Amino acid sequence: MKYQEFPPPPGLAGLVDCLWLAEAPAATALAPVTHRVLPDNCTDILWQDSGAAFFVGMMSTWCDVPAARPVRTVAVRFRPGAASLFLGPLPLAGLADQRADLDQLWGRAAAARLGDALWSVARNDAERLTLLAEALYARLAVAPPGARAANALAARAAAAAPAGQALALRAVAALEASGGAVRIDALAAALGVSRQYLAAQFRDHVGLSPKLFARICRFRGARAAALAASPGQQGRDWAALALDSGYFDQSHLIRDFHDFTGASPDVHVGQR
Repeated sequence: MKYQEFPPPPGLAGLVDCLWLAEAPAATALAPVTHRVLPDNCTDILWQDSGAAFFVGMMSTWCDVPAARPVRTVAVRFRPGAASLFLGPLPLAGLADQRADLDQLWGRAAAARLGDALWSVARNDAERLTLLAEALYARLAVAPPGARAANALAARAAAAAPAGQALALRAVAALEASGGAVRIDALAAALGVSRQYLAAQFRDHVGLSPKLFARICRFRGARAAALAASPGQQGRDWAALALDSGYFDQSHLIRDFHDFTGASPDVHVGQR
């Protein structure tokens, strides 16, 4: 499977993680094609040359995506807590581990208009990414004449976020900065709200509970460290890596690898 990521459009780095393109070959009976997707604490909208366009909510575990036919995809990945600025107000907790057709979120006309522009005529990848960027700016209700205007647009959009969403975004920033190590009770106290209120706003605006979001942050840090480390003669020191990554012990690290990748640490890292 061919997969490429591109930086977010100018001014949207705080709201968009990346734009991406993918091309999956056709599966056969002898060579099934699947791609394992891991939770990354982000949400995506995908437009495919089959005509499908859909939003993918937060993931709480891994999933295998089959490819029954060749399919090309253009997509945007939103930073945690930012998707509703482009989708409209809706509780994202109900879309965790789910997908929703884009015409239900944007309206049939708007969704079809972008899909037609992307795929109804021959375009190169750069042209499709430009069309997607223009659509994202339009969802924030201002055309993008340049980077300065785009930065101002993103700042206004973030500043205008409802109080609950602003709280969730602050919580996201704190959890990411700590690598998932900050305790949720302590985070709620630092933000001046109850744990219950923080959890409710976080689920609505991010899509997961803050505790699960923190677990995924910690796992992603451990996975990145494992992939970057060179194994010694006896393999990787998983116990040391677990402690360095904020885990209580190696068994907790192993559990998270099974929960989030479907494999043990040795098997998952050995497949990379």
